[in-house]
This record gives sequence, structure tokens and C-alpha cells, in this order.
Amino acid sequence: MKYIRQLLCLTWLLWVAVPAMAAEGEESKLDISHIVLEHIQDSYEWHVTDIGGKPIIIHLPVIVHGTTGWHVYCSSAFEHHADANGYRQGPDNFVIATKGDNEGKIVELVNGEEKRPFDISITKTVATMFISVIVLLLCILLPARWYRRHKASDEAPGGFTGFIEMLVMYVVDDIIKPGVGKGYEKYCPYLLTCFFFIFTCNIMGLIPFPPGGGNVTGNIAVTFFLALCTFIIVQFSGNKHYWKDIFWPDVPMALKAFPLIPAIEFVGIFTKPFALMIRLFANIMAGHAIAISLVCIIFLVSTKALGVFLGMSAVSIIMSVFMSTLEVLVCFIQAMVFTMLSAIFIGLARHEPEHE
Repeated sequence: MKYIRQLLCLTWLLWVAVPAMAAEGEESKLDISHIVLEHIQDSYEWHVTDIGGKPIIIHLPVIVHGTTGWHVYCSSAFEHHADANGYRQGPDNFVIATKGDNEGKIVELVNGEEKRPFDISITKTVATMFISVIVLLLCILLPARWYRRHKASDEAPGGFTGFIEMLVMYVVDDIIKPGVGKGYEKYCPYLLTCFFFIFTCNIMGLIPFPPGGGNVTGNIAVTFFLALCTFIIVQFSGNKHYWKDIFWPDVPMALKAFPLIPAIEFVGIFTKPFALMIRLFANIMAGHAIAISLVCIIFLVSTKALGVFLGMSAVSIIMSVFMSTLEVLVCFIQAMVFTMLSAIFIGLARHEPEHE
């Protein structure tokens, strides 16, 4: 089962890309950077593939508030190709910029100048996140239904329900409880939600076609919000010892008079959630970029000699299968690390000195 995703991805790419490249001629060049960035960046439409030179696209809702009020469109209202000025033209002076500071964003042209509207569109990342949440709810509610219909004395569940129970007990007993310590129970809902949300989004991101393929946790806005939630919970969970250790630590008076240690501790309040944000974002984004780059090797050598093409294609397939297998492990590890560090930060904020 672990190789199905990679085989589907390779089949899909070979079926679509090779005929297109043959039609374009031997001198056509594959823009690897464009392909990688298109895969990991957010967009207002869901590009599935190209067949016969015609793009297959799932159009998404565009919701913006500009100088003329609220506007709701379908992304199909915008041109697929950019004009000479680098704009994909749309209605009511709204365009999608393809270059510059607002590349990939909807802007409103006011007197020839770009102005960013208030944008709450359902982008590819948002749509993938909604789908992941629905999958997550089903994964939790179905086992919950089983437990409502059985007693605690009944035989332990098997199959999917047993798998979910195993994951929940692992996270609670081996991650949350040791990290938070006494009173860990009230933090279980948040930390379990973090683990399963990140894990589900990561797994959905490995699927090479809709409803998967979105780079949710590889989007820094998503990881920023998750880290912000942990930051808020940590600060509100902090006891008097937590704040005392930051602003009046047990160090010589000379260091308190020259507040170097308190300054360092205060900065540490923000570096911890920052590390959470960057760690998850960078690992997932890098994994997606490496995986798609390895697959693109096949198309880079498609116009070379047959021996070179077959040899490099074999290397690409082997490395791609290895990376995809590794990515499944990374999906779990990154969800576990984020949850574990969040639990540790909460536990440190609630720590009571032993002598008291």
C-alpha cells in the first residue's frame, strides 16, 4: 500500500507530460522551478493536469472586498493566461498578478496602481484544509459512535476503530502526559486536535490529485496560526513561578540589575512558538519540493539518448519511491514533534519547584 501513491503519481505524470513534451518538440525545456513552486504555492484554482494542451482546472470561489465593496466570483472569471503587463484580467478591475510583489495574489487596479483588497477567498490550501477537516471528523466520529454503543467491559475494538484508539492512547500516554505532567487532562483536547489535524493534512498532501495534493502545513500562514494557539495557551497556563523565572530569575543581583538574563528569557517566550512554526513549515515544504523535483528528472532526460533516459528514469523512480515512503514517516514525525513540543512548553509554564 505504501507504494500506491507513488505509482499513481508516476502514471499520471507519464500519461500527461510525455505526449505534451513530444508535441512541443525536442527543444522544449521543462521549467522545474515553475513546476515545484506551482505545487507548493497557494492558488485561486486547482490545476489538475493538461490534456491535449487544455488545462483541467477545478475553479474555486473568490471573495474580495475592494474600493467598490464586496465581490464574489468564481476563479473562472479570470483569464488563464497573463497579458503583456503580467495580469490575468478579471471583472471589476480585479486581476491576478503573475509577477512583482503581489505575484499570485488578486489585486485591484486603481488608477493604474495595484491595491490589495481584503481577501477571504477559498483558495487551494483552504479547500484542502476543509477536506482534511471533514476526513478528520469522520475518523474521530466513527470510532466515537462505536464507543457509545459499547460498554467499557466489552472486548477491545479492532480494525479502524482499534487503530484510532491506539493512536489516541499513544499520543496521550507517551506525548501529552509526560510533557504536560499533572493536570494534563484539560490540555488533551487541544493537543490531540493538533496531532490529528497536522497528521491528516500531511497525509492528504501526499495524494497527487484532488481531493489531495494541497500543501497545507507547508503554508507558513497555517503553521503560524497553530504556533500562535500554542503560544496563547502557554502564556495563560503559566503560573507565578513561570513569570518569576522570566522577570526575576534566581541569579546574582548583578545580573538582575543589568537585565540580560530577563531579556533573554523574555525573548524566549517568542522564539519557542517561532521554532514550532518554522520547523513544521520548512520540513513539509522541503519534502514536497524534493519529491516533485525527483519525478521531474524523468522529463528532463526524455529527449536524451535511450540509455540515458532509461537509466535516469530508473534512478528517479527508485529515489521517488524512497522519498514518498520517507514522507509518510515524516508526516507522522512532524505531527508528533509539534504536539510533543507544545506539551513540553505547556508543562514548563506550569512547573512547580520541588522545594515548594
